[in-house]
Amino acid sequence: MDRPDDGIRRFQPGDEVAVADVWHRAGRAAYPYLPSWQTFEEHEARRVFREVILARCDLYVGERHARVVAFMAMRDACVDRLYVDPTEQRRGWGTRLVELAKRRQPGGLSLHTHQQNHVGRRFYEKHGFRAVRFGISPAPESAPDVEYRWSPDGARESSTARD
Repeated sequence: MDRPDDGIRRFQPGDEVAVADVWHRAGRAAYPYLPSWQTFEEHEARRVFREVILARCDLYVGERHARVVAFMAMRDACVDRLYVDPTEQRRGWGTRLVELAKRRQPGGLSLHTHQQNHVGRRFYEKHGFRAVRFGISPAPESAPDVEYRWSPDGARESSTARD
């Protein structure tokens, strides 16, 4: 990512389809163990993105050569979503988005991911997030998940079951 047109910026209304498509592609690649993701169609992902994610989150996009390749959705101190297009993974987009989240919420962050998302879990742990709670994600997935927290002092929190 050394080109001047590579960067992170705030979401703009014209980004909606591109961001929803990144979410769809990245989710299908990341979650082969979730039947709901494998049958999730592109048009449905666009609708859910618009009605759920866009409606309740602040969004930031990673752009390379004027093409959206990553995004992060935040709700206050919660990283609600962070996805990188499969063709752009392992190029620093996730790190740049997590660093942005930490700057925006220097007092601490939380997020959830699936317990089987081993790549994602290693990524978050590498960036100082600690597992604090294990439970089940909401429908339609209803899969084992884990809540992570990051605090600036690196304080560890004990693992507990989800209420």
